[in-house]
Order: sequence, then structure tokens, then C-alpha cells
Amino acid sequence: MSIRWSLVIPVKTLVAAKTRLAAATGPHRTRLAVAVASDTVSAALACPLVARVIVVTADPAAAGPLDALGADVVSDPDRGLNTALRTGAAHAVRLAPGDAVGALQADLPALRPAELALALAAAAEFDQSFVPDALDVGTTFYGVRAGRPFTPRFGGESRAKHLAGGAKELCVPGIDSVRRDVDTPDDLRAAVRLGLGRHTAAVVADLWPDPALIPSSNPAPPA
Repeated sequence: MSIRWSLVIPVKTLVAAKTRLAAATGPHRTRLAVAVASDTVSAALACPLVARVIVVTADPAAAGPLDALGADVVSDPDRGLNTALRTGAAHAVRLAPGDAVGALQADLPALRPAELALALAAAAEFDQSFVPDALDVGTTFYGVRAGRPFTPRFGGESRAKHLAGGAKELCVPGIDSVRRDVDTPDDLRAAVRLGLGRHTAAVVADLWPDPALIPSSNPAPPA
């Protein structure tokens, strides 16, 4: 029988979310942040190996839409990302102590349930494991089997931190959408090429009817 997962997804206060997209999105930045989180949560809930999604947030503007999608929303103690994740994980263990627990970044707008299932099936083979981001610098997923210590090390060069902490790096083919987090306009362009979820696609269509017009993260200087 496949191991079932509780996934914890942290969602920042929206005023602090997606700051590196501020110049490109202007007043629509928080709307995009909610849309991206909504697509991440929706895809996670649609994954057959996911029993529940726990969103940790302090922002009612994010909590409402994500609760409506079916996430279990808990309050963020506002003491940093890893504390938020541990808070969500503790809640998950209270709900289902026999399920594995994973942390999933909230900015995966192209996430595919089937690709997430591949990553989770691989993670179930190890006491603790992680998926690196597309740049091989950060981390998009960290997970532990039931009963194992949950010690996420997100922030900065978290791939190196998770490796140093003994987590197994999951080099699984065919999980591009799990690795493609979005922090910059170039990240968003890459996610568009993979195929956005419906919430993010709607916002992007409003802002850039032609996705080719999404500005570059590093525009060329004028000649």
C-alpha cells in the first residue's frame, strides 16, 4: 500500500510575497501570489498520494481562498519559514500520526499532480529527503516518513543545507513542475512554458495577453 502524505504549504503575508515580481506586476502582485498558491494547493490536493494539505499563513486574504479549495488552514506564528513549517507539521501529526509529512513551497504554479506523485513515491523510500529547485540552489519539497524528526532547512542555499542535514536528494526524472518555483519574471516565463494552473493563467492573461511580453528579470540596457 502506498504511503500517504500530509503536505504543509507555507504562505507568506501577501504584502511580503513575491517582492521580486513587484516591478513586473505592479498593483497585481498580491493577486498573483494568491493565484500561484491556489494552483499549488489545488494540484497537491489532486495528487493521489496526498491525504491532506495544511496551509500555514497569517494572512486572511490568503487563508480564505485556500480554505475554500479544501486546505486545512492554521495560523502562522510569524517566527520564520521553518518555524511555520514545523507548526504545520505538528498539526499534521496530530491529525494523522501514521502519515508521512512533507513541506511544499507555495510558489509552484505549474505543479502537476502526477509529477508530485512521482516525487512523493520516491520520498517514501527514505527517512528524510528533498527535491531541489530548478536552479539546484534552493528546495521545493522536503519530507520525512512517519515518526521521523521533521527538520526543514529552507532559506537561502537550502539544497546544501538539506544535504548537510543528511536528507536524500531526489533526482527523479519527469518532475519539472515540482522543481519550478517562481520568484522572478524569468521563473514565471519558465512556468508558462510548462503550463500554468488555471488561477495563475487567468492573472497572467490579464496582465500579459501575450506571455512573450512578460518582462525579463534582467532587461538589456538601452543601446
